Amino acid sequence: MRNDSRTLPDPLESLGLSPAQSTLYTAVLRLHRASLAELAEAINRPEEPLGEQLAALVRLGVVDQQSGEYFARHPAAALGRLIAERLDRLAEESRQIDSVLGSIRPLIRDYDAGHDYRRGPFPVELVSGADELFESIMGMAVNAPPLELFIAIPDHRTLADFTRKYADTWVDAHEHGLLSLSTVIPVSALTVPGLRDKLIALAGSGARIRTLDAVPSWFFTAGQDAAGLPARWGGNLPDHAYNFYFVRAPIVVGVLRSLFGELWARAQPLPWSGGSDGVVQVLRLAAQGLCDETIARQLGVSVRTVRARFAEAMIDLGAQSRFHAGVAAARRGWLTEGE
Repeated sequence: MRNDSRTLPDPLESLGLSPAQSTLYTAVLRLHRASLAELAEAINRPEEPLGEQLAALVRLGVVDQQSGEYFARHPAAALGRLIAERLDRLAEESRQIDSVLGSIRPLIRDYDAGHDYRRGPFPVELVSGADELFESIMGMAVNAPPLELFIAIPDHRTLADFTRKYADTWVDAHEHGLLSLSTVIPVSALTVPGLRDKLIALAGSGARIRTLDAVPSWFFTAGQDAAGLPARWGGNLPDHAYNFYFVRAPIVVGVLRSLFGELWARAQPLPWSGGSDGVVQVLRLAAQGLCDETIARQLGVSVRTVRARFAEAMIDLGAQSRFHAGVAAARRGWLTEGE
């Protein structure tokens, strides 16, 4: 009998019965109806502790008592009740866990608020000087090439300073894969002496340039977590001695990138060609069946630059592939222009 009494201990114990209760319940099942003395004899144990264990089984609803005898309820009903009670407890525990998780969220907000208070909402640095501006950008490009740079320039003087002192360095940075520049400038600034040649060279190196009637303010984003803002929104840099705020905060970068996207969508390509000279050169050579590496060798640029020009062509022409870009360029006469 003792060996037989061990046939169901594990599932019963998992439902909350102790090993002793499981043994006793199995004995009740096998005898079906028995007195305390009969049960004690069946499992070879004293009567005194069995009385308390039987009382516990009665409270659990798996054993009934009548006229001094104990008899087992049908196992399906008895265990079904235990399972239902266990499921209720699990559901209550799940609700308690959800409640704890819910209470953690405001605690996390408090922690973040305190952390931000100690370190500042986000790092902001006041930078002064044109050289410092361009050196900061080039430093980021060297550390994490190619640096995706979006920049809006609203005035002539900034572009004149760029033409005079910084354009060649940026063209070289593009050629070496350090920069990936997109910029919008006012169309009226195209009259700045020397700017056209610098823009042609910059576009030829892979930069994307468009014009607007008016650019609302100077700003830039560099990568995903750095941005530059003017000392006063709506102004330009030269009027404020090239003072600007350098901000490292992804949320600020995200807002400015969205603004740049809106400006870019309304802007127009440079007016003196049906596409930058560099883009047209790449498309013409590709139309001859040349691969990227061969095109790069013929033009004296990097393969990265060739691929950047293909990407610019696809954007400007609204094409979904290089093939479609070639077809669209041919329809616009880009591939035969100048022949």
